[in-house]
Amino acid sequence: MPKRTKQPNGAGSVYQRRDGRWEGAAYLEALDGTRKRFRVYGKTWEEANAKLTEALANARKGVPVETTTLSLGDYLTYWLEQVAKPKVRPSTYRSYETYVRLYLIPGLGKKQLKKLTAKDIRTWLVKASKTCQCCLQGHDAKRPKRHKDPAKQQRCCAIGKCCNKVPSPRTVQYLHALLRAALAQAVREDLVLRNVAKNVQLGTVERPEIQALTLDEAKQFLRQARKGRFYAVYAVALGVGLRRGEALGLRWDDVDLDNGVLRVRQALQRQKGEGLKLVPLKTQRSRRTIRLPENLVKVLKEHRAEQAAERLAAGSAWNNPHGLVFTTHIGTAIEPENLYRHFRAVCDAAGIRRVRLHDLRHTCATILLAQGVDTRTIMEILGHSTIVLTMNTYAHVLPEHQATALDKLEKALGGLA
Repeated sequence: MPKRTKQPNGAGSVYQRRDGRWEGAAYLEALDGTRKRFRVYGKTWEEANAKLTEALANARKGVPVETTTLSLGDYLTYWLEQVAKPKVRPSTYRSYETYVRLYLIPGLGKKQLKKLTAKDIRTWLVKASKTCQCCLQGHDAKRPKRHKDPAKQQRCCAIGKCCNKVPSPRTVQYLHALLRAALAQAVREDLVLRNVAKNVQLGTVERPEIQALTLDEAKQFLRQARKGRFYAVYAVALGVGLRRGEALGLRWDDVDLDNGVLRVRQALQRQKGEGLKLVPLKTQRSRRTIRLPENLVKVLKEHRAEQAAERLAAGSAWNNPHGLVFTTHIGTAIEPENLYRHFRAVCDAAGIRRVRLHDLRHTCATILLAQGVDTRTIMEILGHSTIVLTMNTYAHVLPEHQATALDKLEKALGGLA
């Protein structure tokens, strides 16, 4: 029989187990409101009693105890399917699922949810930032040892030549943010008392400077793009700063060419197993109405006429049930990757730098800033959720305009010398 030590009434009991350890136990209020038997362990009576005394003191303050034995891995699986999936866009969910499957579950999944500490998270994040993911996840090992294309055979970690493919600082920051969001839900559902990920502080990650085209490069690009059938897409992306999905998801019902108004209401996005679909925009701010410049109205009118001719030529093969503004020659939605490949070809033909298609949006914003347009107006045109986002994104451009503004102030004051 285990040795027991007499405790005062209401203080639980502390006794020695057959394995030599000491165990403290008491009935306390759990997170779900019920009373459950709570156990603590220690190498000595003093250690077990101290832990039990702390739990009892918290209970007297009205703080419930954590009794769940759910692992972090099982909780993250639940959170992905039951919380994240119904709430976020499919592309965002796929990103969450990938990072949880490849990083969080292998790294921290076996930890009990209630026992996870800020130290556990910080230690793992530091370790993950220095660990070659090709070695850890076996990317190179999955390739055949021999292949007619040398680029497709084992070439690094599987043959002892580590490629040192460590996660970027931005990836580590994203993993921390993802875990913090998941644990915030665990707190809301009374599975844990606090979000320990909030107590982990990482170093500041510098945002990569955007690669917008210069005004001359933008003009060269448009001159070259005018020779192809996607000119109108590029003109809209550059002329009013639409995202790629927003431009490709634009419907004629959203465009009023008589009054020169364009309404951004949805985006075109590839969904796993479903192909290209029109999906709602991420935020309310993304839903916006934009006044079209006169020349852009002219471009869209010309494009509408060209599309009508393509529809006539396609006959019964025409397939544009949503009335999309930008389509293939038979009316189907444009594959985003095909557009990107065409975009790169246009950049090469124009003799300018290869940037991302999304950088046309950045180019729109930087040219507007250069023309003295205020950041609030730019925020509304781009559909940013906050003006802080606009300021942070284009912070490298703003000092030039500050200098111009201060020069104007000096002239207004008649010189400061």
